[in-house]
Amino acid sequence: MSLLTLQMPALPDPVKVVLQPATTALLVFDMIDRICKNQPNCTGVMVPALASLLARARKAGVFVLYSTREPESSKWMPQVAPASGDPIVKSVGQDRFYNTDLDSHLRRRGIDTIVLGGIATAIGVDSTARGAHERGYQQVFVEDAMSDLHADTHESTCRYIFPRIGRIRSTQQVLAALA
Repeated sequence: MSLLTLQMPALPDPVKVVLQPATTALLVFDMIDRICKNQPNCTGVMVPALASLLARARKAGVFVLYSTREPESSKWMPQVAPASGDPIVKSVGQDRFYNTDLDSHLRRRGIDTIVLGGIATAIGVDSTARGAHERGYQQVFVEDAMSDLHADTHESTCRYIFPRIGRIRSTQQVLAALA
């Protein structure tokens, strides 16, 4: 028996992402002091990326929501803290749709696309992405505005899980899609 060698074709160029502010929401996960300060990329990479994304999203009229567990909801990183009027979805599980009013917040506003960023890529973001997928939402994952305890977990989730249910983009690509 001889071995057969296959060469995988190159990945195609990414499909252009265009975000319509009126039907897009930005969901920010767990950007709280206790969690963020323990993440290697949080303060140096994620916070600046999310801060610029939040500023542009708000200016464009994108609906911005936050999510974390109840006891943590008042300890946000100041640079990316909720603005007055931003809803905070207080979760009881990793899927932020589970037993919360997240879906009703989105449906009331006619949202069909969710941009996701925050901590932790392979836990809260991934679980919520699956919940969003089951509910029919289009998704854009902001790779440099997400993090996980381990870089390899973040990398593998972004490369092998998220492309099956949404688009992976950098903060700069998402900002350009909002222009």
